[in-house]
Amino acid sequence: SLLQLKLWNKYRVSNIPSLIFIDASTGKVVCRNGLLVIRDDPEGLEFPWGPRPFSEVVAGPLLRNNGQTLDSSALEGSHVGVYFSAHWCPPCRSLTRVLVESYRKIKEAGQKFEILFVSADRSEDSFKQYFSEMPWVAVPYADEARRSRLNRLYGIQGIPTLIVLDSKGDVITRQGRVEVLNDIECREFPWHPKPVLELTDSNAVQLNEGPCLVLFVDSEDDGESEAAKQLIQPIAEKIITKYKAKEEEA
Repeated sequence: SLLQLKLWNKYRVSNIPSLIFIDASTGKVVCRNGLLVIRDDPEGLEFPWGPRPFSEVVAGPLLRNNGQTLDSSALEGSHVGVYFSAHWCPPCRSLTRVLVESYRKIKEAGQKFEILFVSADRSEDSFKQYFSEMPWVAVPYADEARRSRLNRLYGIQGIPTLIVLDSKGDVITRQGRVEVLNDIECREFPWHPKPVLELTDSNAVQLNEGPCLVLFVDSEDDGESEAAKQLIQPIAEKIITKYKAKEEEA
């Protein structure tokens, strides 16, 4: 029915079963990954399973690939890319190769930036092999509870996913993968969402994220696409500001 379709679209359900918890008084999503919640917390001790601050969910020791450990508090004050990935997944491996270069460029430019690898590998050995290629930090593979909590916090539905956080731990963008692939020189870092994007192969994935307005213009005439952008930019900015005020995704 139409109502069912509306609910699927509203909550961006792309696979089933899917269990989403909502705060009935505000209508806001409390948790997207309800199935992980009831697997991790069958007794309901953490009810009502609302979002917790990143610093609290990530708390504990982190690893470097040379075996060194450091405390998660070392991430404070930096932009953080939370990278959900696994060696068995080919798109993950190709993103990792690009990301290693991006990470180097951003650090060389003097920015405070760290990447946190949250593994979805199928064994400790394949985690170690994959992590050996990464110059950043990771949640220890054995700490399955913390890896699962981070998956829950960001409602991860597929990999690779790169969530970019500001220095306070708030989400700047969930589309880190698209941003990194579109901005090889990292000029736009930390990739605050743009109200209007030019549609490309790599960012077309965002058409699945929610309602979109697609404007077709004659690409031969550069002036026309610039004029079109000027036309829709203020409208797009207004919509984004409105949703930001409601603390919702536009």
